[in-house]
This record gives sequence, C-alpha cells and structure tokens, in this order.
Amino acid sequence: MELISLKYCLFVIGLLIIYYCFPKKYRWYVLLAGSMAYYVIICKWYVLFILFTICTTYGSTIWIDKMLKDQTAVVKSHKEDWDRAQRKAYKEKGRKKRVAVMLVALLCNFGILAFLKYIPYASEIGLLLPLGISFYTFQSMGYVMDVYREKTEPERNFLKLALFVSFFPQIIQGPIAIYDDLAGQLYEGHSLKLKNLQNGALLILWGVMKKLVIADRAVNIINFVMDKPMDYSGTYIFFAAIVYALQLYADFSGGIDIVRGVAEMFGINMAINFNHPYFSRSLTEYWHRWHMTLGDWCRNYIFYPLSISKRFLNFGKWLKPKFGAHISKVLPGCIASVITFIVIGVWHGANMKYLYFGMWNGIVIMISELFAPINKKVAGKFFETTKLKATGIFATVVSVLWTFILILIGYYFDIAANATTAFRMLVRSVSDFHISQLGLGAIIENLGGCGLDMADLGILIVSTIALFFISLVEERKKLDMREFILTRKLPARWALIYLGIFIVIIFGYYGPGVNPADFVYMQF
Repeated sequence: MELISLKYCLFVIGLLIIYYCFPKKYRWYVLLAGSMAYYVIICKWYVLFILFTICTTYGSTIWIDKMLKDQTAVVKSHKEDWDRAQRKAYKEKGRKKRVAVMLVALLCNFGILAFLKYIPYASEIGLLLPLGISFYTFQSMGYVMDVYREKTEPERNFLKLALFVSFFPQIIQGPIAIYDDLAGQLYEGHSLKLKNLQNGALLILWGVMKKLVIADRAVNIINFVMDKPMDYSGTYIFFAAIVYALQLYADFSGGIDIVRGVAEMFGINMAINFNHPYFSRSLTEYWHRWHMTLGDWCRNYIFYPLSISKRFLNFGKWLKPKFGAHISKVLPGCIASVITFIVIGVWHGANMKYLYFGMWNGIVIMISELFAPINKKVAGKFFETTKLKATGIFATVVSVLWTFILILIGYYFDIAANATTAFRMLVRSVSDFHISQLGLGAIIENLGGCGLDMADLGILIVSTIALFFISLVEERKKLDMREFILTRKLPARWALIYLGIFIVIIFGYYGPGVNPADFVYMQF
C-alpha cells in the first residue's frame, strides 16, 4: 500500500470518516486500530517486531518510573536518620539500576535493528527489514531515554503508547517524533475542521507533485549513469550527482509532505523535517535544515551526552594550557560531532561508503569549527577590502554554492555502489570535466538511453526551476504557500489548486511502461 496509490487514498478516506464519526474521547482508538491494521496489511507477521518494541518500551519506562518513585519514598522515609553521604550512595545505587533497565531496552531494540540491517545472516534465513523499523526504533528509544532523564512522564496506558509507536502516516519514513510533541495530539479527539482538511490536502498535493513530476523522472538519469559510472566522463558523473541532490530532496521531502498532510487531516501537526536545506550557508546549517528530526534525535541522545560527559569535559581542560581556549572549547565538541555523524552514516546502511559519508560530514564540520577564528579574520579582511557586505547577495550566493559542493561530495558516497567507486568518481569528476558536455543536446545524446525523451527533460527542467523559485520565495519572504493559496479569493484559489492537480495528472511520471520508484527512505 504505497503512499501514492488508490489503496492508500481509500484507506485514509475511510479512516477519516470513521475517525470523525466516533465520539471525541474514543477517536484515538480509531487511529490505533487503523495504524495496526495498516502495518499488518503491509508487513503481515513482521508486525511482531513492532509489538516487541511496544512491549519493551512500555515495560522499561514503567519499571524505571516505579524504581524512581520507590527510591524517592525510601529517601523521604529516612530523612531524619540518613546523612547526606548515605542518601547520595542510595540514590547512586538506584540510578545504576535504572540505567541497567534502560540499557536492556536499548540493547534489545537496537540489537534487533542491527541484526536485521547489518548482519548478512538475517537475509540468508529469509528475514527482511520490517517497514519503518529504524524510525519507530529511534522514536521509541528516544522516549525511553527521556523517561530515564525524568524529562517525560511514562505513559501508563499500554494502548496509547502503542499508538505513539505505530501511528500509521509516519511509520514508512518518519518524521521521528518526540513523545511530548506528538502523544498529546494523538490522544486528543480532534474536531472536524475544514481548514485542517484543506491544509492537509494541499500539502499532500505538493508532495505528490514533487514525487511524481520531479523525483520519479530524475531517478532514471541517476540509475542509468550509476549502473556503469566509470563508462562516463566526469561531467556526467557530476551531473548525475546534481540530479541525485534534486531527486533525493524531491522524493524524501515529498514523502514527508504526504505524511504530514495526512496527519494534519486528522488534526495532528507533525514536526517539519525539511527547511529548504540547499539554501544553507554552511554544512552545519544544512544539517539543521535536512532530515531535521533525525538531526535533533542524534544531537539530543548522542552529541550532547558525549560533549558534556566527564571525559570530554576533562579532555577540554587538559587541552586548554597546551592549545589555548579556542581549541579546548571546540575540539571535544568536534570529536563528539564526528562520532555523531559516523552513527548517522552507519544508520543509512551496512556498507563502508556510508561510514565515509558520515566521516566526510563530521570532519568538514570539525575543520570549519577549528579554523573558525582564522576564517573570520580572512573573510573580514576580504569584505573590508572589497567593500562588500558579509550578509549581501554575493556573500550569500558564494556560501550557498560552496556548501552545495560540500553536500554533493557527500552524495557521491550515497549513489556509488561502494566507497572505492565513490573515490574514483570524485577523481574523474575533477580530472575529466568538460562544461561543453552539459548542453541539452549533448546530454540527450550521451544519456538518451535513460528512458527520458526531450519532453521529459523539458518537464524536469521547468519543474525544477519552479520548485527553486517557490522555495526561494518561501525562504526569503518566510511565506507559507498553503496559507498564500487559501487566503486568495475563491476563483484564484481554485485556479491554483486545479493547476496543481492538472500538473500531476498531465506531467506526472506514471502509467503503462513506467516502473514507479519506491520512496528512497522506505528501505530504512
């Protein structure tokens, strides 16, 4: 039941009708029943894996909370006869027990994920990767850690927790939610509002446009070149990398738009996962704009715990007298950042190329942070000499283009079959690049076998330009296009809506002879 399919559409419409027909206080039951039914329909017996995660998440958080409450009661009862050292020792003993319970939950769930995703034996015995396992595992374990940190009260209703873990729109490719942000919305019975239906439908339409008009065309070029990348000049390898940047963004953000649109029709606002990432002026900013919920998860549960740990703080103190204040302040955080990006890389798959992908991003950010004072001085001198503004158009364009190049280098490891091929592709892109080969005629002549004709390339170019300018307006004017459309007068509003529908119908890449591409992040 693909996100873009008649079956999924009918499923959502049917669930919406049932949801709003039920009394408000029972509507979350409809969401739970629908979510579990959706998962069973798609995954059959693999539903046992998500049920295991639900059970271990529920059991561990209730247990952690019980131990904490018991500890508080014991400490309170001994308020008069225990001194400070005794209280501290007892609390430390209780903390270690709670850590043990949390670690068991983490090891069980991440262990299953690692076995299914990274151990070849799993596929050899016929075990496939359950749908959305990376997303619901990260989301659930984030909740477990928040309960341990006493940031979140544990959910005592087993069925409600099951809904938080299995909410059907996000199960395929996220976004990864934080319990306090999502759970209350799931359990609340939302009223039927026309605005929610309109906003959700427009977001779904926008996501479908990006997927069918842009992503599913662009993927043909990428697959064609990457089938035998070393048969092509560096020009076309570089071109394929640029097309991949377009395809990945249109595919992933389009899928998230559909997910968020479906949720919004139920009155549920899910986290934004993309914020025009290719307008970033640094790689750090890019990772605050791209797959934002994964980035937030890794910062909250990997980067911050590492960077403020005793070992890292002591390392910073050790560095200060030897290398100065800047290095002692920045380097421990940089090392934590590199470790975090290695985790992000490994999360993408069991291949050395993903390790290099993570290392590339982490090391580039580390270098930029370590040399930030020098970069600031050099840039200051440049702007002082040229009389240009540091925040002007020239500086912005150069920063954005430079950042995009750094992003593209990382993408080489994503699209190549392996790390060795990625390095060879990078070398050829530099040593065998000919700008004359980027003419439309030359592209058609050399890449004509990808299955796209002149009309398809024209549609891809025009739709990409349209996506760029819409994104640019949203970025610079801080404008929400849905709000813009829905606040137009009725004739203009419906003209824009019908225009979007007709673009999908007429220019969408689907139909007989077309092999529809799965959403990229469904494999996670």
